[in-house]
Amino acid sequence: MPTPCFRARFLSATVAGGAVAALVLTGCSSNTSTPVPSRQKDVRSSDSNVKMTDCASQCTGEINRAKYTIKLPQNWNGSLLLYSHGYRFAAPAPPSFAPVDTTAQVSSTDSDGTGSDPLSQKLLAEGYALAGSSYKSNGWAVRDGVQADEDLHNQFVKLVGKPRRTYAWGDSLGGLITEVLAETNPDWVDGAAPMCGAVAGPNYNFDVALDVAFAVKALIDPSLKLTGYASADEAARNWTAASAAVLKAAADVKGGGTAKVLFIASLVNAPTATATYDGHDLTSQVKARVEALLTALAFGTSGRYELEQRVGGNPSDNSHADYAKRTEGNEATLITTAGGNVASLEQRLAAAPRVTADANARTAIEKLGDTTGAITAPTVTMHTEQDPLVLVQNESVFSDRARAKQAAGKLVQLYVAPPKTYSETAKAPYGAGHCNFSDGQRTGLIDVLDNWVRHSVYPVSTGVASKLGAGVDALYTPGPWPGDEQQQQ
Repeated sequence: MPTPCFRARFLSATVAGGAVAALVLTGCSSNTSTPVPSRQKDVRSSDSNVKMTDCASQCTGEINRAKYTIKLPQNWNGSLLLYSHGYRFAAPAPPSFAPVDTTAQVSSTDSDGTGSDPLSQKLLAEGYALAGSSYKSNGWAVRDGVQADEDLHNQFVKLVGKPRRTYAWGDSLGGLITEVLAETNPDWVDGAAPMCGAVAGPNYNFDVALDVAFAVKALIDPSLKLTGYASADEAARNWTAASAAVLKAAADVKGGGTAKVLFIASLVNAPTATATYDGHDLTSQVKARVEALLTALAFGTSGRYELEQRVGGNPSDNSHADYAKRTEGNEATLITTAGGNVASLEQRLAAAPRVTADANARTAIEKLGDTTGAITAPTVTMHTEQDPLVLVQNESVFSDRARAKQAAGKLVQLYVAPPKTYSETAKAPYGAGHCNFSDGQRTGLIDVLDNWVRHSVYPVSTGVASKLGAGVDALYTPGPWPGDEQQQQ
């Protein structure tokens, strides 16, 4: 078949964490002919009514103890969206202590596996087939999530038909699973869209949770246990006591408690806004940082207990952390304004005993699954700029890995900023909070990825804005990982 000819023009875009000049390709005529691989013919196909088999009662089921759900459109465009859900606690855990969830879901907002939510319905109306599953275990189940996705893809091919293209997408831990799945299955994953993903991997994210717990113990709650919980109940009790202590400290302006909370937040670059608090003044910023710290403590207690059981010990470490380098100038000014002394607080941390990881456990957690940056399929990540759980700096680590593997050209990273102000009751519509995106931003993300994969339309700022709408921040680049000195050891 004729080989497409392209004319190039340059536009700015954010690629792998940096502003670069991006090629936008437009068609032109050519008489040159070269064969196109059959897979690429399928991927580029414009057929909007691909033949499929209705899986009927087998559209729901269980594979290897993981429940799955498949939802089929009326007319299939040949694309399968394979969804990976986020972290689910293995036992009722803070802050909500909700019952354990083992349902399958086919999109970010599909709460019960029925696909009846507006987001799923919109994607089905556009012709996408949707599939998603639970994992055979809850907790830091990266390996289980990848296996569940691989099994479900095979099941879809068997029951429905072979997709012309498969896009992996997922939220939070599911974002990490999405990328690991794409890196390990380049033969059938044609594009990836990790959202609010823990793409820096387990050691980065659990080390920073340890940083928070360590500082809370040293400065606010000496009774807080950092590792080695005997049970899920003990871990939850530690969170309950520590959270009460943090809340009490935050309200103690005169006694220095507020400054301590701000100082601890500065160690991990905790966001100044959340879905509830817009950070428009000092009070709102303190509330936002308290929320972020309590969220981190939930994973530093209940999440840590599950993880230690999974890998046979404590995988987290702060023995090389240099906390004196963490607090930046504007943060120090804020702490001083709240009545704190940064040097004194740093000295107290320096005097506290550090935590050393169990080497076997630290290696074991990496083997559960981590990104390498060896990207082969077009990958578009999306992250809120103010994420209190999976820090936006995850994207900085991931982009560094992609550059090291000479794969930066396959990675585009999108960031969503919240409105400048919003009320605590209405909350942020997008941009602040963990995985807080609008349905339009999520469907726009898939459109951007689809255009890149099928039509070689490289995502640039103008095109992305038209697809995702308000909130997309083309000029934003996250800073380095807080405490990267620890990871370099």
